[in-house]
Amino acid sequence: MSSRVVLSGMEFHARHGVYDEEARFGARFVVDVELFWPFAAIPDELDRAVNYEEIYAAVEQETTRTRVQLIEVLTANIARRLLREQPLLESVTVRVHKPHAPLPGVLRDVYAELSLQRHD
Repeated sequence: MSSRVVLSGMEFHARHGVYDEEARFGARFVVDVELFWPFAAIPDELDRAVNYEEIYAAVEQETTRTRVQLIEVLTANIARRLLREQPLLESVTVRVHKPHAPLPGVLRDVYAELSLQRHD
């Protein structure tokens, strides 16, 4: 049996990237998280569930209060933090989108995706 909750399209202004201009001006980043945990038989009580407000706050903090060069590193940092802070989670999938990546061409989106299980 598999159950998941998805927080999709969380948008933040952050300063990640390799170039000085990215650190100075920042850009829009979009984060999706898939939270895998067994909720089919839980009671209707928040303290027995994963709190999505806490998930959002953790993603926001990792995205806006730290600076990394690579979205791959940011993606891994978010995934590890969610597993560390949310004991009910069995696994997570995190996607960090950088839709306005400074590339010499036309594209809709660049994103990094990582799936981690609790034992990883």
